[in-house]
Amino acid sequence: MRVQRCQGSRDLSPQEMLRFRSVEQAFRDCCLKWGYQEVRTPVLEYLYLFTSVGTLTPGMLGKVYSFLDWDGWSGQRVVLRPDGTIPVARFYIDEITRGLARLFYVANIFRFEETGREARERWQGGVELIGVSSPQADVELIMLVFEILGKLGIKKVTLKLSHAGLIRGLLSKLGLSSDEQARVFDQILDGAPAVLSQIKSRCPELGQAVIVLLEMKGKSSEYLKNLKAILNQDLPELESQVDSFIATVDLVESLGYRYQIDITSGRGFEYY
Repeated sequence: MRVQRCQGSRDLSPQEMLRFRSVEQAFRDCCLKWGYQEVRTPVLEYLYLFTSVGTLTPGMLGKVYSFLDWDGWSGQRVVLRPDGTIPVARFYIDEITRGLARLFYVANIFRFEETGREARERWQGGVELIGVSSPQADVELIMLVFEILGKLGIKKVTLKLSHAGLIRGLLSKLGLSSDEQARVFDQILDGAPAVLSQIKSRCPELGQAVIVLLEMKGKSSEYLKNLKAILNQDLPELESQVDSFIATVDLVESLGYRYQIDITSGRGFEYY
């Protein structure tokens, strides 16, 4: 009698494990070279870690594997980690508390996929630069990722640049409650930027600024600099976020990377 594996899971043969370790080693070597330290977090985490505002999007929360960790008297709901970043942030708060930290991980993550034809267990390699927020820090991560992709022989890469501060700043001006802002922002991260079009009528005086942000697509920092004047007319509060975005794009451009400006893109890289 044949014993089948669970839907959405897979075995890795010796040959596939060789390829897996090759990719993993290339990733690890680059991270160590850049001064990042490896961490490993538990497969099980408390559910509330992922339900806090700003952690997992509603779309991803609907795909977690959760159950009650029962000890006979009481229990808490736990999940098989659906993402690697949030547990590393929890580790930083628990163990490091403050200051600069360069951390990386290779971890299996679990997300429910109802057909069972796609992987429910996936492997994720991630790098986290915690304790600093600047264009230079953003570009450091971009440079590291490009080096990893290059070492793996992935060359035809287009980088999509967005800026969460601009979206959050816009949402704060639309008269939305904090919960509504979090929900809309999560929908954008889930790949539904059209939601902004549906709510721009709530604040007509910001209509032009909304349209500018929705259609913010370009291939040079000059594009952003030209748009800055339009944004400053309606949303002068966003000047610092725009300046930060311009500084990041200028640095990326100086390094010669191919990129696109796409403010509502949830994806950072595409390759073909």
